Amino acid sequence: MMKAFGLIMDEQMKNGTKIYTVSQVNTLIKAALENNLPGWLTIAGEVTDWKLHHSGHCYFSLKDENAVLPCVMWKSSFSKVKFRPENGMAVFGTGFIDVYEPQGKFQFYVERMEPAGVGALQLAFEQMVKKLAAEGLFDEAHKKALPQYPQRIGILTSESGAAIEDIKDSIWNRWPCVKLFLYPVPVQGDGAAEKIAKSLRDINRRNKNLKLDVLIVGRGGGSMEDLWAFNEEVLARAIYDSKIPIISAVGHEVDTTIADFVADARASTPTKAGVVAVPDMQKILSDLENYQSSLNNNIIFCLRSGEQQLDEVTGNIIDVVKQFLAERRERIYKSYEQIVRIEPHRLMGKMRDDLNNLQNRASVVLQAVINKCRMQFEAQKNRLAGLNPKSVLQRGYSITTNKRTGLLVKNSADVQIADSIITELAGGNLIESEVKKKQNRRG
Repeated sequence: MMKAFGLIMDEQMKNGTKIYTVSQVNTLIKAALENNLPGWLTIAGEVTDWKLHHSGHCYFSLKDENAVLPCVMWKSSFSKVKFRPENGMAVFGTGFIDVYEPQGKFQFYVERMEPAGVGALQLAFEQMVKKLAAEGLFDEAHKKALPQYPQRIGILTSESGAAIEDIKDSIWNRWPCVKLFLYPVPVQGDGAAEKIAKSLRDINRRNKNLKLDVLIVGRGGGSMEDLWAFNEEVLARAIYDSKIPIISAVGHEVDTTIADFVADARASTPTKAGVVAVPDMQKILSDLENYQSSLNNNIIFCLRSGEQQLDEVTGNIIDVVKQFLAERRERIYKSYEQIVRIEPHRLMGKMRDDLNNLQNRASVVLQAVINKCRMQFEAQKNRLAGLNPKSVLQRGYSITTNKRTGLLVKNSADVQIADSIITELAGGNLIESEVKKKQNRRG
């Protein structure tokens, strides 16, 4: 067939007719476009026929009310687009027109794409929020409770930023007994989200040994571009998958990121992360003093109530015995009258003896009941007194606390050499001393 075309072309050329091949025409069209169109164009249009190939390249068209322009966007360019184009979305595409010579098809090769009417980052943020919310990543049911008294806290942030100092100061001012562990990560720029996510997964994998109670992920404030790592999907899913409770502490008051939505708790600034993460030691000490005072008052109230109840029981017993004796006395008198009518002299002596015996037995029973109640009251009084945490001080014991940590000293591991310790004795007396030597009797 091609040989026959060649013969026809030779014949036509003899007749003075210029004949072009398909390839030549496509080359001419390509040259005409290159010579007459701007090398770089920004075109507004509506996305249609959007196709994202498994290779990562994108094939679509831009259209307006009168025409359609075929477009292609290579993977290298599309990877820089933060939002996800959809059919019907109005966009601005920037690139160049060229001819795909094998098919004689001219296309718009898009290098950059921006949404029309809203910033690319804002649109990407809104799209990601909608996607993750639909999957349930923001649901309260999935959020883990923060520990009430954390002892080991991990912090993921830049080791050179101001955020780490703000977090440390805020936590140690409130809860100086906690241990902090810094895991340095980049907090902005390409690849930052992936590195933070990788660190989160690694810490979770090793937490059986690390024993961290909570994690703080954050940085200081900045522009939306600066904070973008905390809006990326890879970090959102790593936070959601974490078995360790996570506090997001990104930016200033007005900044909100997707990491804030997914995290178990949010601190509006790195400084406030300490308020969210740990309790206030001064408040806890004040609460303990209030609890101790309340306990002492309850013990005193119980003792006084017991005394009052004992008085009531004793009074009731006496009344019952008096009534019992009065009834028996009345019966005796009635019997005595009957006896007098029968044989008063013979029965009088016996009845008098019976009455004396009955009175004696009643007196013994009454005393036994009173003694038993008194013993029960003393036992209850002793048990209540045993609940007083400072009652042991009256028996020669003492209570020792570490002045540095404020915690009770139960064994040698609770103090360090040169620590100051406070020993509380009976009567509120205190002795302050310094640890010179430690010895563990159990090895």
